[in-house]
Amino acid sequence: MYDYLIYSRLKKYAKAQKLYHMPGHKARGEFRAMFPDAQLDVTELSYSDNLSCPTGIIAAAQKDIAEIVGSTASFITTDGSSSGVYAMLFAASKRGNKIIVQRNSHQSVWGACRLFGLEPLIVQGEEKDGILTPPPCDIIEKLISNDNNIAGVLITSPDYYGNIAPLDKYAEITREHGRLLLVDEAHGAHLAFGDRKGYAGLYADMWVDGAHKTLPTLTQGAILSVNGEELVPLAEEGISLFRTTSPSYPIMASVEYGVKFLVNNPRFIQNAKSAVTAFRREVDGIIPVVRNDDWTKLLIDFKPLGISPDVAAARLEKKGVYAELSDGRFLLFYLSPVTYAADLTALKKKLLSIINNKKVKGTYTEKPSVPMCDRSYSFQYALRKACEWIDLEDAVGRMCAKNAGITPPCIPVVVTGEIISAAAVKTLTSAKTTFGIKDGKICVVKK
Repeated sequence: MYDYLIYSRLKKYAKAQKLYHMPGHKARGEFRAMFPDAQLDVTELSYSDNLSCPTGIIAAAQKDIAEIVGSTASFITTDGSSSGVYAMLFAASKRGNKIIVQRNSHQSVWGACRLFGLEPLIVQGEEKDGILTPPPCDIIEKLISNDNNIAGVLITSPDYYGNIAPLDKYAEITREHGRLLLVDEAHGAHLAFGDRKGYAGLYADMWVDGAHKTLPTLTQGAILSVNGEELVPLAEEGISLFRTTSPSYPIMASVEYGVKFLVNNPRFIQNAKSAVTAFRREVDGIIPVVRNDDWTKLLIDFKPLGISPDVAAARLEKKGVYAELSDGRFLLFYLSPVTYAADLTALKKKLLSIINNKKVKGTYTEKPSVPMCDRSYSFQYALRKACEWIDLEDAVGRMCAKNAGITPPCIPVVVTGEIISAAAVKTLTSAKTTFGIKDGKICVVKK
């Protein structure tokens, strides 16, 4: 059994006076009444250690986490997975000026490329029912073998829809050519436990886990991990640049808790997976559940039902159920090891009540496909050029100057440097929520 080191230390000193150091709420008065855990919210003190240069309980907690997840070193971050992505691409920028990335990479990937002057070489797999699959190995092999300036590959696995990339095959390619395999595993922290199938730590040089997404951890809690002693100094330097110097101690404690809880209580994963398997079996032939690689991503396809997932989501919300995502075709329910069988029984009942409601039949409209855009110029070239905002309908044939896409899941429809297609305009125009679009305008390179 692993001890919860950070939490235990915070609890031990919870009753100490908070009057003479940060934070400003002092754990007193109305604030403490509204936020009972304010006593655990402290700053860097003699008993609480310092995340920037840990030597005490934080250092011990990170050592335990590394042992559990099987890394050379692991670093807690209270800034979400994004700071870990920045740290990984900081390390990559020391190895070359190009990086292979998927089109469906998170915004932080593109932001890091912009910051470090990395040219993103975009790869993507086939589109299946409106969802991009992981890129084929032969494309990655061809790119790497023909360009020594490519520092490595950054892969998102699992993605928002539960697709797990063939990391074992990617690792063979990157190792053969002496490049880095970096994995944004923000949606897969739970994969470090159980059978570890598809777990990034088995193959990657560096990877980041969004602990808060699928572990019992507070929002913004994440972990950057490294395989290989030679990369540890780069990881430490990178994470120090992008991690806050005023980290939340409750979030830190919850990251350690989330990891150790599953080691101490393995039955939770077993029970949750069994409950998901039972749900799939019980609704087979009634509710179209998409087959994917990740049991925590419960994806319902509403096209065969002829029902708009937006309509279904709105009705579910009236019943107290909030889906993670509605993308025009699918509803995504985001589960975790602390999802119980009773939760899925309740979800099944509420889904069936909607599916059997004649009023919602015929509300489905076709979701636009993911468009392919002509990449005539580089990402970095377009960033250096003067730009302007123009109406979306006038943007066909113009070069994109700022990524624009759909959120969630924050995937670009058109990337900086690409020529905007009519299909891209149609997709962006029809999307309910977007990024990179302001008042119906998109940023393009000036002629």
